[in-house]
Amino acid sequence: MADIIPLHQGRTPAPDREPEPLWREALGRSLRAIREEQGGRLVDVAERAGISPQYLSEIERGRKEPSSEMIAAVTGALGVELADLLVGVAGQVRRRRGTGRPAVGRRPAGPVLLAA
Repeated sequence: MADIIPLHQGRTPAPDREPEPLWREALGRSLRAIREEQGGRLVDVAERAGISPQYLSEIERGRKEPSSEMIAAVTGALGVELADLLVGVAGQVRRRRGTGRPAVGRRPAGPVLLAA
């Protein structure tokens, strides 16, 4: 598989620019905020979702990339709609990127070198 290496042509990336937010981190923050807002305990939500409290904790801290089934189980345990959670997480990622436009389909600035 080829690696994509951007050619900056004399430009260097801005050192003060924040890295792109990770989906799993935004998802975890949202799940934790919902649980805490409801006054739920980690162990109780994990039990209702059918997962271990340790695994739910790792999801909330953005350490694990849960499957769609796992996300659905946790949202069910929290009593929230999966679609509402996903829209909220997408908005959070977009805000943390610092732009209002989606990153989908964006190309790297400048030429790209494909290395095998």
